[in-house]
Amino acid sequence: MRTITYSEAIREAMSQIMRHNPDVFIMGEDIGVYGGAFGLTNGMIEEFGAERVRITPISEAAITGCATGAAMTGMRPILEIQFSDFVMIAADNLVNQAAKMRYMFGGKAKVPMVVRLPGGSGAGFAAQHSQSLEAWMTHIPGLKVVQPSNAYDAKGLMIAAINDDNPVLFYEHKLLYNETGEVPREEYEIPLGKAHVKRTGSDVTIVATGIMVKKAMEAAEELEKDGILAEIIDPRTLVPLDQEVIINSVKKTGRVLVVHEAVKRGGYGAEIASMIAESDAFDYLDAPIKRLGGVETPIPYNPGLEQKAVPQVQDMLQECRKIVME
Repeated sequence: MRTITYSEAIREAMSQIMRHNPDVFIMGEDIGVYGGAFGLTNGMIEEFGAERVRITPISEAAITGCATGAAMTGMRPILEIQFSDFVMIAADNLVNQAAKMRYMFGGKAKVPMVVRLPGGSGAGFAAQHSQSLEAWMTHIPGLKVVQPSNAYDAKGLMIAAINDDNPVLFYEHKLLYNETGEVPREEYEIPLGKAHVKRTGSDVTIVATGIMVKKAMEAAEELEKDGILAEIIDPRTLVPLDQEVIINSVKKTGRVLVVHEAVKRGGYGAEIASMIAESDAFDYLDAPIKRLGGVETPIPYNPGLEQKAVPQVQDMLQECRKIVME
């Protein structure tokens, strides 16, 4: 199988669907000749034209409002928000309109739109361009939230998101754009709400999201040298969440660490931890549920401090070793 990058996988997913579904179009700032803030739409305006690769003014609120209206009238827009931090400017149209329409019209109005959101730290973009705010959106009924951790999942989840009849927020970590992986040429879907067991183990479950999956896999390699076998669960979508896979893993290992890049306080890890505690997996726990998340500070510009602000492999090693020893 050929190998492509995470960003190429997302572009290929969008392009393949646009070739046979004229209702799908993309819109965003500088997504034409410039190719978008991170080059994800390179070459798409040459293939699909300016009518279907729509360059917009710098107004996330306007982009999201237009997309909501277009989706309600039968189109399937894909929005690019240059940095996920800027989605707050679009919050009214997204949270108060797009998320509510299908419910308020008794299912007669569908809102099939995808909002692409480059997020996360590590690229030196500092506090206003490096946040991980996905937990905010998981709180809103009517929105689905996707967070792919590799190229294969990015393509399959993007195709599923485009084909979904609800607003889907698609969180892409900027540091994953150049990560490569095996990706089939043909179209395929990964259903929203299906987690993936990235690695099997018997001593501790690590539930990791986004770029933390990659770091958790590195941590698992090191833990194995100590005789600790970690099972890695990638939820892939936060809403809907595949509870069954997580619960079954915790029942097997009896220990769990939940890891995400977003600030620990109020982060989605608390939702996963509560879900485990409220399930029958609670009776199988041999140690308290632990969470690792970002520290309570804006993301620093200084590279050293930026790295300190979010969980790293060493942090996972330390927590897992403590959990197993308890």
